Amino acid sequence: MMRQEKKKFTYRGKELEELKKMDIREFAKHLKSRQRRYVMRNFDTIERFIKKCKRCEEREKPIRTHSREIIIVPEMVGMTIHVYNGQKFIPIKVVAEMIGHRLGEFSHTRAEIKHGVPGIGATRGSAALSVK
Repeated sequence: MMRQEKKKFTYRGKELEELKKMDIREFAKHLKSRQRRYVMRNFDTIERFIKKCKRCEEREKPIRTHSREIIIVPEMVGMTIHVYNGQKFIPIKVVAEMIGHRLGEFSHTRAEIKHGVPGIGATRGSAALSVK
């Protein structure tokens, strides 16, 4: 019986170690067009955010941000970033499969709706019931 080897993560044919060595603008060439345009126009914002993340990690403070539109780049892999969803900060552990996505995609702004039982007067059958 042959043992299965764990498959290495690749993004567009490049391994994670190769991607981490790249400059952000160089990495942008491997992204899809919409993400590439965002990164090329805002690479300085992304670089500042990464520096802020590294400073927070050194001080062992949580990385908190309201910037949901930032594209996840390879340097962020392994970090835990707390992203604001409009009500509270949701912790997100960045893994390699998230590369190329936005931070906001993993911090949902709308809660899952769980319906309970209908209240008194909500249906025709319950309209005749006593309110007591």
